[in-house]
Parts: sequence; structure tokens; C-alpha cells
Amino acid sequence: MYTILPRSQGAVLGVEISGKIDIDQEKNLIAKAEEMIEDQGKISVLVVLGDHVGVSFEAAKADIRWVLTNMQHLNKIAIVTDSKLLAALVAIDATFARMVGIQEKHFDRDEIDIAWHWIETPV
Repeated sequence: MYTILPRSQGAVLGVEISGKIDIDQEKNLIAKAEEMIEDQGKISVLVVLGDHVGVSFEAAKADIRWVLTNMQHLNKIAIVTDSKLLAALVAIDATFARMVGIQEKHFDRDEIDIAWHWIETPV
């Protein structure tokens, strides 16, 4: 399940994910991001991940396809989680994201205010 965070505005989309994301939820989230891109041109995304997050294969495939198709419309991605494994994966992915002009950064959950400040600061 996902929740659009109330601080989302303008070119910043904040999302909290908990439990398992299915393809219908992924399609709704993609539609929201595309609506923002249409309005703003480029967006930044802050994702807060809960402890037991999962994703269906179809949703994961749709997410990856969407990101690869829309990289030019992404400024920053902030991943907020206490998972050490996900933090390491974000660090690796950030190297590749930088090659296509996307800034990507990990924040621990107790750094949520710092993450919001970073994501809301213009590039």
C-alpha cells in the first residue's frame, strides 16, 4: 500500500510505502507521477519505505519500465529507510543515476526532515 504524503506539492512527490504494492497500486502511482510531470516538466520523488515492503513482479516490472522511460523527467530521488541493504543498493544505483542527470540519496528514517529539505531544494 502507498500513501501520498501531505507535504507533496509542486514538483515534489512524497510517497510512503508499506506492505505489498500490486500492479493496480503501481499504475495509480505512475499516473500521479505522470500528472505531475505534465504540470511541472521534471519532478523529484521522496520515498519512505516501511519495514516489511514488498512488490509484485508485475508492479516491479512496470516501475522499472516507467523509470527507464522517464529518466529525463526526474531531478532527485530520496529513499528513506533504515534498511542497511537498501542503503547500500541506493549508493550503487546513485552512481548510475548520476550518469543520466538524476541525484539519488539515501536517508535513515530519523533523517526525514533532512530528506525533505534536500528533495525540496532546487537543483
